Amino acid sequence: MASIELDAIDKRILAILQENGRLSNQEIAERVNLSPSPCLRRIRRLEESGVIRTYVALLDAQKLGLDLLAYVNVRLEKRGPTASGRDGVTHAELFRAAVQTWPEVVACHAMTGDMDFLLRVQVEDMAHFSRFVQDQLLHHPSVIDVKSSFSLQTFKETTALPIPQA
Repeated sequence: MASIELDAIDKRILAILQENGRLSNQEIAERVNLSPSPCLRRIRRLEESGVIRTYVALLDAQKLGLDLLAYVNVRLEKRGPTASGRDGVTHAELFRAAVQTWPEVVACHAMTGDMDFLLRVQVEDMAHFSRFVQDQLLHHPSVIDVKSSFSLQTFKETTALPIPQA
């Protein structure tokens, strides 16, 4: 997908929205020195083009009792039939579908290297993590290896993307 042309004002709008997505159009327009109508047109263009995907509330995991953050490397079976009984369905496709149903997995990335996927898993505690690994992850028929690492402390966490300035 081709990227759209962004001028300095578009980039300032994006930076402002990444910092606080609840600002009114009037407040954004004032910060970028535009009148509200052209500012709203720019925001709608950014939304329609997919640069702005959605608006969300970011929750504090610890305040919700989700105190354990794990990164899990997963290796899948590469050959042989899948347990689904569906012809032409790969192990990776089965795994991707299963991940969508696991609320503990807050991010999943296909990876290069020895492992196939990297999961970011947010759970209450080690007992919750153990149940997830035993009952979901290792129970999946395509999974052949799992390696876990646990976050001891978070120094930086952001949802803001670096907006190219050139």
